[in-house]
Amino acid sequence: MRAKPFADASVRQIYNHDIMSCTAEGVTGNHLYSGRVLGATEPGDVIQIHPELRSQWSAIRAHYDRIGLSYTDEVIWTTEYQALADHPDHEVSVFFFGPDEHQARPDDAWFQIVDTINSKNSFMDMANRLGVPVPLTRPFAAVGDISENDIEAAPYPCYLKAAVSVSGVGIYRCGDPTELHQAIARFDPTTPVQIQQEVVAETFLNMQYANINDDLRRIAVTEQVLDGFVHQGNRYPARCEPWEVVEPMAAWMHQEGMRGVFAFDVAVVDDGVETKYLAIECNPRFNGATYPTAVAQKLGIAQWLAIALHTQHQSLDGIDLSGIEYNPDTGQGVVLVNWGPILVGKILVLIAGDLESQQRLVEILEQRL
Repeated sequence: MRAKPFADASVRQIYNHDIMSCTAEGVTGNHLYSGRVLGATEPGDVIQIHPELRSQWSAIRAHYDRIGLSYTDEVIWTTEYQALADHPDHEVSVFFFGPDEHQARPDDAWFQIVDTINSKNSFMDMANRLGVPVPLTRPFAAVGDISENDIEAAPYPCYLKAAVSVSGVGIYRCGDPTELHQAIARFDPTTPVQIQQEVVAETFLNMQYANINDDLRRIAVTEQVLDGFVHQGNRYPARCEPWEVVEPMAAWMHQEGMRGVFAFDVAVVDDGVETKYLAIECNPRFNGATYPTAVAQKLGIAQWLAIALHTQHQSLDGIDLSGIEYNPDTGQGVVLVNWGPILVGKILVLIAGDLESQQRLVEILEQRL
């Protein structure tokens, strides 16, 4: 049986990768992300997909069939969590194991470790306990607790971050006390936050782990493609793989009951004398790099870029992939990964090939979008 990148291939799974319980409010099309896990599935699995994506089902199936990517065709056209409870013989795969997921398929240990590490403040506390190197960071139980002395003593430039945030929302760069005052005013006084010294780094890594059959596995290290501090995509392979930096926390999370995929963001800081690796945060869930990584590992793609793009089209049928679609014989080309947001003019693709091929294919694709 074909190996699944993040699961036991012999176990059937039910996938509900709706992100609405763990997403930034007001972002267009977030309710359409549930389909992006399709490329990670195998026949015999069950997948839940938002019903608005029925119109794209034939097109995405045809694309995956042409490129030789296996997937399940057992679809439940709803993202309601009751379906998880209705399939007790299937192992659960979810984007984020929060209260709704826990209620449908209870797992106290998994729920507690996710809830703990999803807080950047708790992450920093545990990193310090375990000896994981992190940037200079000061946590606050509430933004209203930040005093004038704290503001004056902050390590400028710094970031004021909500302890719980996604997609760069609730993160503000502050170059001086005036800007920090302005950032503080953006929060409700009771919001937990942290003040973190800015990390000057050319490279930020995403380091993915997974619990497979109660075995902690290293999955992949990718380099983040960022627009400011907002995640836009990932590139593989990364120039380095400093697993030893975050391994103590990964092992602790596994021991505490973490299931599924989780990943660390790590800054690579080179001052010309030595290279340091600083853990910024842990996402106790699937993340943007996970989905292209799964597709790449299933197809045996050794070098790739995953990038989010905008398009004038609002249907997959409008995207012309002729001549640039992934070709298993050459190992190059375009794979559609996050295809659901096409309905609002957004898409995430995997570009397989070396750096020169990636650039060429992106340019061609952008012209067609």
